[in-house]
Amino acid sequence: MNWQTLTQHNNREYDPEAIARYYSYRPWLAWTRALIIILSFAWFILSLKLDEWQNQVEQNKLKRATQLRQLLTRLGPTFIKVGQALSTRPDLVRKDFLEELVKLQDQLPAFDNHIAYQIIETELNQNINEIFSDLSPIPVAAASLGQVYRGRLRSGEEVAVKVQRPNLRPLLTLDLYLLRWAAGWLAPWLPLNLGHDLTLIVDEFGTKLFEEIDYIHEARNAEKFAHNFRDDVSVKVPLIYWSYTSNHVLTLEWINGFKLTDTKNIRHSGLDPEAIIQIGVTSGLKQLLEYGFFHADPHPGNLFAMPDGRMAYIDFGMMDQLDETTKEALVDALVHLVNKDYCDLAEDFVRLGFLTPDTDIRPIVPALEKVLGNAIGKNVRDFNFKTITDQFSELMYDYPFRVPAQFALIIRSLVTQEGIALSLNPEFKIVEVSYPYVAKRLLTGESPELRRRLLNVLFKDGKFQWQRLENLIAIARTDSNFDVLPTAQLGLQYLLSNEGKFLWRQLVLALTEDDRLHTAEVQRLWDLVKDDLKPNRLLSVAISVLTDLSKESAASFIPELSNN
Repeated sequence: MNWQTLTQHNNREYDPEAIARYYSYRPWLAWTRALIIILSFAWFILSLKLDEWQNQVEQNKLKRATQLRQLLTRLGPTFIKVGQALSTRPDLVRKDFLEELVKLQDQLPAFDNHIAYQIIETELNQNINEIFSDLSPIPVAAASLGQVYRGRLRSGEEVAVKVQRPNLRPLLTLDLYLLRWAAGWLAPWLPLNLGHDLTLIVDEFGTKLFEEIDYIHEARNAEKFAHNFRDDVSVKVPLIYWSYTSNHVLTLEWINGFKLTDTKNIRHSGLDPEAIIQIGVTSGLKQLLEYGFFHADPHPGNLFAMPDGRMAYIDFGMMDQLDETTKEALVDALVHLVNKDYCDLAEDFVRLGFLTPDTDIRPIVPALEKVLGNAIGKNVRDFNFKTITDQFSELMYDYPFRVPAQFALIIRSLVTQEGIALSLNPEFKIVEVSYPYVAKRLLTGESPELRRRLLNVLFKDGKFQWQRLENLIAIARTDSNFDVLPTAQLGLQYLLSNEGKFLWRQLVLALTEDDRLHTAEVQRLWDLVKDDLKPNRLLSVAISVLTDLSKESAASFIPELSNN
């Protein structure tokens, strides 16, 4: 098998078996690359140790940070991606290293400008001057897989022109081959019960990396992402100019803004970092829980705060799609985590693939309660991914947990977004922002699946959980966009529908449970929402609901009411 056959195999998609066959006949290439990687890191680690032995850690810390950045840059795109992920974790990486790793997002060495212009002309089959009235003589940013020029089309639109680095595929395939080999060899020795799944994680990463170097695929992702957020005025997605886009050149709308880590300019422009955090986390949750199509590489070089208050996504190379079952299980898991229903949470882990269906979850439930209970603390707002990952490692070692390949990307996306938020606000707690969104979605119940989930939250062991309803409303009201009245209207319409008969009966039973009227619980709920429920608004809602209520619905509902 020659290189041309390998790169054209399976429509340019990642194929680990074909790559393994290719390098099995060329072992010298793999061993040479492996030796370079090992020696590079060995020299860096030795340098750190020498600093410790000679008491020069503080003196040389900036030098070592620069050395690490240069090391990752020399080793190429695969290792730059690792550095980019670490650059978003101020809680994991010390400040001096962090400041250098941040430069890997868009301050990498550019490749030759003449080569980039040649690629543009070859890919688009036109002369540069025929396409652009202006094109920056040097790239405005250089990233791991390509570099970006600022230009203006002959038709007047200001654009960003993304040009892929030459000869990327051979280096990526070699690194992925070595990573896959190392994953299979190291997995049994790691203090985690990952088994073969570590190899699957590498394969998932390889699949996404190969998609990322296909700019046609990225452009389609951008348009799909834009369609999902078409009604969200807080999120901006650049337009794609298809006439000037190919597999190795991507032309898209130019975005003016500030990287999310540029807090100084964000504040100077009159923008509120807290509002930007809110947009980022909420849009991330929408991607995972509503659309299922999520950005798997949201580092600060790909996210911008715009002067008008919107947040812009500008890179769509690494995306993934969740199915409906996974989305629903994620909502369940978050609700069960916050409500501390550890038995149900263990079942969620089975549904999500972290535990196999034949796993006995009985001994895992108390372990989850101990570990996650400590991590969350008394207040769910103390929760963050750092505390969870620190505590969860114990479970991964003691119980048969595994990381499904797709969830490696989800975890990376969530951890990265949390890291960005921490850079804007060191006191950021992800549940403080995310759970109001989930509570609001459950309370509005715009789909039958969400309404069923609301019932699962509000009822436990057949009994109505007044405290949970209070908590949901209280938490949802922390979202400034949440309005109790439309939710009440939806709830009343639901109660009066055929689908809501069960809930109505349960509510009547809950109000009279234990042979007493639960007036205290109702009073607490009223105190919680009364400021939002003005008489004139209530009257409008009542008229609206009665107008919408059909005669058939009323006829079927009145007997139910009288029977209770």
